[in-house]
Amino acid sequence: MENKQLKLLENKIDELIKLCTELNQENKSLKAKNELWRSERAQLMKKNEVARSKVENMIARLRALEDDS
Repeated sequence: MENKQLKLLENKIDELIKLCTELNQENKSLKAKNELWRSERAQLMKKNEVARSKVENMIARLRALEDDS
């Protein structure tokens, strides 16, 4: 009886170890994806800022042309 309980406990521990390993791998993968998303977001924010700046400059030039007319 005791041996059977010990074997059952060993099996549960093995399952927990396997689950922990899987969760650690998933966590690493999610962290890597998160870092990629953060990097992509930063790049898009820079591009957006550049585009906004260009549009603002174009508007300013158009207003200056309009005022000259």
